[in-house]
Amino acid sequence: MKTRIIVDSTSDLLPAIKEQVHIVPLTVHFGQEEYVDGVTIDHKAFYEKLIETDVHPSTSQAAPAAFETEYEKAREAGEAAVVITLTSKLSGTYQSATIAAQDYENIYIVDSGSVAIGGGILVEYALRLLNEGFEAKEIAEKLEDAKKRIVLVALVDTLEYLKKGGRVSGTVAFVGGMLNIKPVLSVIDGEINMLGKARGSKMGNNLLVQEIEKAGGVDFTMPLLLGYTGLSDAMLLKYIEDSKHIWNGNVDEMRYTSIGSVIGTHAGPGAVAVAFFKK
Repeated sequence: MKTRIIVDSTSDLLPAIKEQVHIVPLTVHFGQEEYVDGVTIDHKAFYEKLIETDVHPSTSQAAPAAFETEYEKAREAGEAAVVITLTSKLSGTYQSATIAAQDYENIYIVDSGSVAIGGGILVEYALRLLNEGFEAKEIAEKLEDAKKRIVLVALVDTLEYLKKGGRVSGTVAFVGGMLNIKPVLSVIDGEINMLGKARGSKMGNNLLVQEIEKAGGVDFTMPLLLGYTGLSDAMLLKYIEDSKHIWNGNVDEMRYTSIGSVIGTHAGPGAVAVAFFKK
């Protein structure tokens, strides 16, 4: 039986990867304004609104009906499906995918335990397994094992958006801005954590490198993806230069993409991130 890969819109994917999967969108809210992620608002428009408005955005989980639509398409095509969602600790999307699957067979749902480019590299691994000829059940089982090795770390340019989201106090954000403090965040077991703080982007980039080393290094046989938030990739290109000793000789090119609304809401513009499978 053929298999299709279904993902939600929070997985940040390169265009060539996006063409190979079926996407269920979440909803992005700016106050009373509602947008369908990836359909009626793209990453560029999201960050323009994030910068221009004082309204802190939020996202709503994909509804079961949206997954049912994709499951029905798979059934009509005589295909099984592997469904990959963002972490269930940050969204009810995994639950929606599970509820929708109750009346369908050959649907295998995987909670990625990550977000954004962290989910993106798991999707890439799923496609690799699919191309190698594995069946849907086998792919889901291998993803459940592989996801435990995903590391997602990010350097945030400002504490302002963490303050807006209630993750740090206004005082901490103010002092951090005065001192040019740049926090390093991770997604561990599906939750956003603060790993450390650095004075300036140079020290922040060093802290990112240290976190990669703490994780035990990068498994370069598996997908690797970098990302940035906001309208410019300048900070990311600086990070790549500062950390080139990690990548040189291990990858032919540094692949990166824009990061979407879930991490962007918390991190704000100017963040850089790396997602990889640890050894």
